Amino acid sequence: MKVQNLTRNAPRLDRRRFLQVGSIGALGLHLPQLLQAGSPPRSDRPHGKEMSCIFLCLYGGASQIDTWDMKPDAPDGYRGPYKSIATATPGIRITELMPRLARLSDRYCLIRSMTHTEADHTRANSILLSGQSKPPVDAPSYGAVMARVLPSSRNIPSYVWLQKFGGGAMPPDSAYLSGGFLGAAYSPVVIGGKDDKEDPSSPHYRVRAFETAPDIPPDRLHRRQQLLGRLQSVEKALDQAAAGAYQIKQERAFELLTRPQARRAFDLNQEPAKSRDQYGRHPLGQHLLMARRLVETGVRLVGVVGWTGLAQGDKFLSVETWDMHGNGTPIFGTGWNSLGFAVPRLDEALSALLGDLDQRGLLDTTLVVVVGEFGRTPKVDTGGKGRNHWPHCYSALLAGAGIRGGAIYGASDRVAGYVKDRPVLPEDFGATIYHALGVAPETRLSPDGFTRPASTGQPILDLFG
Repeated sequence: MKVQNLTRNAPRLDRRRFLQVGSIGALGLHLPQLLQAGSPPRSDRPHGKEMSCIFLCLYGGASQIDTWDMKPDAPDGYRGPYKSIATATPGIRITELMPRLARLSDRYCLIRSMTHTEADHTRANSILLSGQSKPPVDAPSYGAVMARVLPSSRNIPSYVWLQKFGGGAMPPDSAYLSGGFLGAAYSPVVIGGKDDKEDPSSPHYRVRAFETAPDIPPDRLHRRQQLLGRLQSVEKALDQAAAGAYQIKQERAFELLTRPQARRAFDLNQEPAKSRDQYGRHPLGQHLLMARRLVETGVRLVGVVGWTGLAQGDKFLSVETWDMHGNGTPIFGTGWNSLGFAVPRLDEALSALLGDLDQRGLLDTTLVVVVGEFGRTPKVDTGGKGRNHWPHCYSALLAGAGIRGGAIYGASDRVAGYVKDRPVLPEDFGATIYHALGVAPETRLSPDGFTRPASTGQPILDLFG
């Protein structure tokens, strides 16, 4: 296959009042975000099929010049020690650390011209998760928009994050945990903390989000739910629309705790050992396996923090695997904060995901996004131990949901430092994601129906084929 060089062608209820009459805590649940009031979501599906997204964030910012956009002719001090290798698509070469993904190049498209101007982790992550170059504090994330516009039709959360962001580079909670101006009803269910205590590759790991308080048996849970229903009738008289939305969220959260469907989706023990081994017995592999289980069950968007775990002998510092300044371990080493450790685990897990989705017939309805908040400096810094933040030019991978495989969009200069051709701004990247998922970028999200579109960008239609 020859490489394709693409050219671009309702008012909300007062939270305090509800907390006074009853809340998720009264039920003894651990899913408060599912019980918040919000305006009723739209349920139209332009594609005629239910679309989902697995959004893998290479948290910290992966080095483009050492992974997807190799520059073997760059001068010393720029190119790293890794060689580029041919892929299954003539004309596309990637790092030798990703042989599995090299064999699957016909499944994905590489964008080598991602660009913005923000080198601060916190602000850059807000840009990444909202698809806006200058996002307001209350900008909703992709997952919140999907939960609002195209919610899951099944008894499963619409929006899930696997692993909390942690460390000094993490985005503010408002960027991905709050639902933004859409309201807390569209915030995600979050699985896993911002440390290594909830490692899904651990033999003793289990998801605790759906557990009730230990002193509340099922019959007592039912009674509490009935009590909250009666108390809520008072609120209905005050605000019928918002109270109705609250009731929907309350009933769904209760069903999640009393029915096995959601629990099974999050339970990795339901998978055969061979499948778990294929994805890799590390946090990234097991989280991507869980993400596949979730979209198969009907979750609209699963965010995954790209923590690859710890190498033997490493001590845990944070989940910022890809922030490779050389502070944790040298960037070209084999410790947790090194390309030699992290990239092979990305190769193992992502190749397993793409193959699994394809084999199960899910790749047509699942968009896979792999990107960091920015890239790394083309020149090796910090005494030869690492690369620093670099938003001016970096890479992203897109697959599934109609994305054209075996393709490259955009180009960087001779050292992968600046965009040479077809720059992709955050707005256009966001519009492309929404287009792939069946959401028109111009969809109005505000209660008045006139302001706050899902995206102000233009989808890159040449990525689809």
